[in-house]
Amino acid sequence: MAYKTVLEMIGNTPLMRLDFGTKPTLLAKLEYLNPGGSIKDRCALYMIEEAEREGKLKPGGTIVEASSGNQGISLAMIGKIKGYRVIITAPDRTAPEKLAVLKAYGAEVHVCPNTDTHDDPRNYHTFAEYMARTIPGAYMPNQYFNKANPQAHYLSTGPEIWEQTEGTVTHVICGAGSCGTMSGIGRALKERNPAIKIIGVDAATSMYSSKEPKAYNVEGLGIDVISDTFDQKVVDEILPITDADAFNMVRKLSLQYGYLYGISTGAVMHIALEYAKNLTEKDVVVVIFADSGRNYLSKVFGYEIKKAEVSAIQGAPVPTHVISE
Repeated sequence: MAYKTVLEMIGNTPLMRLDFGTKPTLLAKLEYLNPGGSIKDRCALYMIEEAEREGKLKPGGTIVEASSGNQGISLAMIGKIKGYRVIITAPDRTAPEKLAVLKAYGAEVHVCPNTDTHDDPRNYHTFAEYMARTIPGAYMPNQYFNKANPQAHYLSTGPEIWEQTEGTVTHVICGAGSCGTMSGIGRALKERNPAIKIIGVDAATSMYSSKEPKAYNVEGLGIDVISDTFDQKVVDEILPITDADAFNMVRKLSLQYGYLYGISTGAVMHIALEYAKNLTEKDVVVVIFADSGRNYLSKVFGYEIKKAEVSAIQGAPVPTHVISE
C-alpha cells in the first residue's frame, strides 16, 4: 500500500521484545518510528486536526507552541505539510540536534532560559502564550491543557498496545510530562482491564515530584503543570528519576545493548528494570520508547559534530577531497 502523505504513516508502531533477564516479559513500543521521529506525532496531528475542525486554525494561520523539542518537531513537520507558519519556543536545556531539526522543517525557533518554574516571565511557555495572543491568526495547541492530547492516545496508542499484546499487558511505563500519553493509554487500557497498572516517570525536581522544584536536564518528561490532561484516576504511580540515572541508562542502552534511544527512554528503562524486580513471569510490561537517541548525541554522549575531521594514519592514502569552510 502506498501512503498518500507522510501523515498517514503516524501510529501503528511495532512492539519489540527486550531481553534484560527480567522475570516479566518486557516489551518496547517503538514510537521513534513515527515519521517525525517521536510519539508526539500522534497528539500533534490530532490536536491540529481538531483545531481545523473547530475553526480555531484556518488556512494561512500560524501554529505557536512551547516545546522542549519533540512536540515542536511534530508540529513543524505537520505545519509544513499543511501550509502553516510554525513558531516554537524551547528551553535552553533542549538538545542542539532538536533545534536543528526544527529549523530544518522551517520552524521559527526561540530559545528561552531554563527556568525553575513556569511562572517565571522568561519561561518558554510564557513567551509562547504571549506570541499566540499577539499574532493574528495564531493558534497554540498547548499540549499541557488540550484534552485532544490524551484523546489521541486513548484512540490510538492504548488500543494498539492492547491488540499487539493480545490483551495480556499488565503494566505500562512511560515518561510523564504533559501527562497526555499515560492518561490516554491508561483510560483506554483500564476500560478493557481495570487491573492494568499505569506508571509514569517524572523528573525528580519537577513541580509535581519535588517540594523545592528546580530546573532539570532530562527531556520528554517532567510534570510542571497539572491540568485536565492528567487523568489521575487512571495513573497508579508516578516515580521520580534523576538526570544522572536517566543519562546513564541512555549510555548503557547504546554502548552495551545497541539501543540508541532518547533521554525519556533511558529514564523509563531505569525505572522499568527496578520495578520488574518485584514482578513475576506472568506479568507483561510495555515500556514506551518515545524517540531516538540521535537527537541527543551532543547532550548525552558529548559528541561534537565537526565540519571536517581527518585522522592521520601512517601509510594511509591522503584524502583527495575534504569538506571544509
